[in-house]
Amino acid sequence: MDRKHFLKISSGAALGMMLTSCAGGRAAANKGTIKNLGIQLYSLRDDLPKDSKGILKQLAGFGYKEIESYEGKDGMFWGMKNTDFKKYMDSLGMKITSSHCDYTKDFERKAAEAGEIGMSYLISPWVGKQRRLDDYKKIAEGFNKAGEICRKNGLRFAYHNHDYSFKLQDGAFPQDIMMTNADPALVDFEMDMYWVVTAGEDPVEWMKKYRWRFKLCHIKDRKKDARVRAGEENQSCIVGKGSIDYKSILAQAKNLGMQHYILEQEAYEKEPIQCVKEGAAYLNQLVF
Repeated sequence: MDRKHFLKISSGAALGMMLTSCAGGRAAANKGTIKNLGIQLYSLRDDLPKDSKGILKQLAGFGYKEIESYEGKDGMFWGMKNTDFKKYMDSLGMKITSSHCDYTKDFERKAAEAGEIGMSYLISPWVGKQRRLDDYKKIAEGFNKAGEICRKNGLRFAYHNHDYSFKLQDGAFPQDIMMTNADPALVDFEMDMYWVVTAGEDPVEWMKKYRWRFKLCHIKDRKKDARVRAGEENQSCIVGKGSIDYKSILAQAKNLGMQHYILEQEAYEKEPIQCVKEGAAYLNQLVF
């Protein structure tokens, strides 16, 4: 073999090894069951308005694939047009799948903008504890109307819970009332598992009760020494460091209709960006 031919073969082999190594590195970045991990941008509510593009780029580097936005002072798209926001997400290898928003104000426009860029959901993040149980029926009727608007724009509507809907009120769970009065053809539900646990309920039992109704979830952990007392409900911590057995819960959730797994960091033990980095590392390696 002459020297020129030897160098050609050697270079090709080296390049092949390098590409194999890079591909292996990418695969190692996500060995877990969740293939399209999402993050609720509220997790970085203090940092995002300062440098939205920079923060989003960091999130992509942590292995997040789906974004759930919310309405900040610059709207769901952080000062960008909806189409420009999508282009930026595309460039990072991410997708804006959903957003929390106020469905009682200018919702036709919001749904049209979300539908235009292929979003899957607009979500009500809060309705608050109501005085009467019948009020939750009226809220569900409003969800149905919002769901119809979403349907016309090619996406769906959902409601995100806090703890109040999973606590008995006058002998009934508000969550039951909203779910039985919301049309399954128009309305899905996003289970914030942390708040279900905080209310003293079992996320898996609720998913079994309403199979295929909870399509999205918020994954937020709870301190191991947390106490459930008035004024102390917010005891969240870095995902993977707390007391909620997500390996078991998520293993069952995937067979009960769960489709979108979204980390949310509500309280901080470290810098917010470090908290969501560690949470992504845990969830992207979690096998269930």
